Amino acid sequence: MAPSAVPMNGQANASDVDLTATAIEHKMEENGATNGHKATYQELDASKLTYTFTKSPQKVPAAGVISFENSSICTDHMLTATWSQKNGWATPELKPYGPFSIMPTASVLHYATECFEGLKAYRGYDGKLRLFRPDCNAQRLLMSSVRISLPSFPPGEVEKLISAFMAVDGPKWLPRERPGSFIYLRPTLIGTQSQLGVQAPAEAMMFIIASYMAEMDSPPGGMKLHTSPADMVRAWAGGFGYAKVGANYGPSLLATSEARARGFGQILWLYGEQGFCTEAGASNFFVVWKNKETGRTELVTAPLGDKIILDGVTRRSVLQLVRERCADEVEVVERQYTIDEVIEAHEEGRIVESFASGTAYFVCPISLIHHRGKDVAIPMGKKNDGGELTTKVKTWLKDIMYGREDHPWAVVVPEEQ
Repeated sequence: MAPSAVPMNGQANASDVDLTATAIEHKMEENGATNGHKATYQELDASKLTYTFTKSPQKVPAAGVISFENSSICTDHMLTATWSQKNGWATPELKPYGPFSIMPTASVLHYATECFEGLKAYRGYDGKLRLFRPDCNAQRLLMSSVRISLPSFPPGEVEKLISAFMAVDGPKWLPRERPGSFIYLRPTLIGTQSQLGVQAPAEAMMFIIASYMAEMDSPPGGMKLHTSPADMVRAWAGGFGYAKVGANYGPSLLATSEARARGFGQILWLYGEQGFCTEAGASNFFVVWKNKETGRTELVTAPLGDKIILDGVTRRSVLQLVRERCADEVEVVERQYTIDEVIEAHEEGRIVESFASGTAYFVCPISLIHHRGKDVAIPMGKKNDGGELTTKVKTWLKDIMYGREDHPWAVVVPEEQ
């Protein structure tokens, strides 16, 4: 039976990822889940999760310490589940964190058959452990996997596995005496078939790990962006910019490194001859300005329909909150817009503020955009830490994530004793 294909916002609309039950069923037929193989093919099943606890527990680092000798500090355990085209999903395992083996000819090492998700677990001010909209991440992982010919799975089972993982490692690594802290979760799916050749992998592995990450939403003076070089593009219509695959990131590192060497935090990726604004680094990009004709305040961001940008979980949360709570003051606009429009709004004094959003950068105020020798200075509010809407949205989301506001987006994890 095909897994649920409910859109991440619970409503079907043209901008949602094209992931239908029929498409998934077709994918499962290719993977051997149908056409007479139903008796042997096993679906991913979180209820079968096995536990092998570490005999060498690590020490939790001091608050603020996120790495050691250029390596991320990860929790005591990880969760893995292997898949084969013939038999489907093996029993998922929670086991000690550490290296795993793949062959040098594994598909992921040669053909970029890899996708991943990023989400956080939060230690609330009320002592509870929470995940933020894990259903969205599970749905998007499924979409990304199908896009690069990796296996399908019921996204609800991935949610359960994430929760089970955090129920074990969360109490120790997000201790109650550190309210307001978080840990980063990385569910990943890779092709492991050890046969060279450009083909859909017949073997794969899912794994989930957790590590510490720095807070990146408040760089001193705000984030400074440099527009992308004229000869580089991050994503394109008909490509895979909308999927969270590793192949989206490696090719962007050269431009990012060069921009940082010049004092900028991230690249504002432009697309096409018109210079459409898409993403800020690996984050969604927003501008708040006054509409030239109406004078109305607009929150403007790139659309999902052309599948160039990622359907960010923080992005969709920002848009929904602004629509629900600021409808009288701010109009949400999802459309293509160019860097020239941003420059024009700056020159006419119509830019109000700007920010980027994503799991890593959360909601990060932007203070400057540099484009072809021109600086576009962005207002940063009275306290120079972000404009009014940026600050509101950050506060609303933090209140939900850390339990100060009771909201269905925040999923409480039942912790193991």
